[in-house]
Amino acid sequence: MLRLAAASLAGTAIEFYDFFVYGTAAALVLGPLFFPTFSSVAGTLAAFATFGVGFIARPLGSVLFGHVGDRHGRRPVLLASLLLTGASTVAVGCVPTYDTIGVTAPVLLLVLRFLQGLGLGGEWGGAVLLTAEHAPAERRALWTSVPQVGPSLGFLLANGVMLALSATLSDAQFASWGWRVPFWAAGLMALAGLWLRSSLAESPSFRDIEDHARVPLADVVRDHWRLVLLTAGALAAGYATFYAVTTWSLAYGTERLGVSRTVMLTCIMAAVVVKGSLTPLAALLGDRFGRRPLCMVGCAASALWMFPMVALLATRAPLLMFLGFLGSLLAFITMFAVIAAYLPELYEPRVRCTGAAVGYNLGGVLGGALTPIVATTLAERGGPVPWGVAAYLTGIALLSLCCFALLPETRPVRVRAAEPAAG
Repeated sequence: MLRLAAASLAGTAIEFYDFFVYGTAAALVLGPLFFPTFSSVAGTLAAFATFGVGFIARPLGSVLFGHVGDRHGRRPVLLASLLLTGASTVAVGCVPTYDTIGVTAPVLLLVLRFLQGLGLGGEWGGAVLLTAEHAPAERRALWTSVPQVGPSLGFLLANGVMLALSATLSDAQFASWGWRVPFWAAGLMALAGLWLRSSLAESPSFRDIEDHARVPLADVVRDHWRLVLLTAGALAAGYATFYAVTTWSLAYGTERLGVSRTVMLTCIMAAVVVKGSLTPLAALLGDRFGRRPLCMVGCAASALWMFPMVALLATRAPLLMFLGFLGSLLAFITMFAVIAAYLPELYEPRVRCTGAAVGYNLGGVLGGALTPIVATTLAERGGPVPWGVAAYLTGIALLSLCCFALLPETRPVRVRAAEPAAG
């Protein structure tokens, strides 16, 4: 289990590094380079639109790779998705800007971002399922929380490289070539991940399936459509919270509030470090008290914290911004620490790879793709404190809370052996 969890962790960290480095670049530099004819705000919105395309591609990736995972095994999904995401990320770093090739530049950016999302749509299902289906039932949330730490590590790697380059290069150097370096580094990381995953064993649950679904998506749509919609709605709040902190606030802080890139990245990264460190603890609580109760607590906390988070961001004070981000990410991880155990337990093994991944990634479309765009628009129309953004995020959290309330609990209950009668 330790070797399997470590390989899954490394892979998810690399894949999410690829995904997050684009989001950071979109917030900091892609607008002026690829949409120079737009105004500052319109350029940022256009860059966030290409960012959102990755989320739209993720459910398609979960259908494509979920079919492979349910028909041919979880292991091939891990290798193919990592290769696709890594190659497309390196290619983003090679795309010439608008000044060089004109409108072809943003088109290429859009295509490559779509391929990134396609690969990541298959990654989560493969990595999480392989871990979940090997893990002992009473500690499934704990073991599956290990690959769930991968997004935190990927985010820290992506933003750490961006922060180092931002701090050491001039603005002209960063805009000219510095922003490309994190994308090129993805190639080496992908090769390392492929090497780690090449020796993993197939899931025992998959080997035990006697009647494989011929078209897993058809079975999911026919038999589990309500479950897919509920899980997508339930997960939307987590995505919205995370990307409001890590993507929208970065753009808003640097462009509207005038806070330096270095300060914003440092505040966000510090909050992500704490969030990642506490993920296994939250997962242990999920094994002890159940998946759904923990998710509902996280949703409620998110709904209560969005207005304070926006107010703390508007102060421009680094410590207060950090506290605002930290509260939001702690609410997020209270939900998402157990999701890797919860979603697989909701679906039968023969369609699990497709069903769990589609529900997970549709939640990304609802919460992750739209949030930076909607929040940027609301903040532009608002006053000095973007209360409209807080109201939007609170509304999503309440919607997700209702969806979690309609889902069943899945935590395995250990049955004690009957005690012998006295006498």
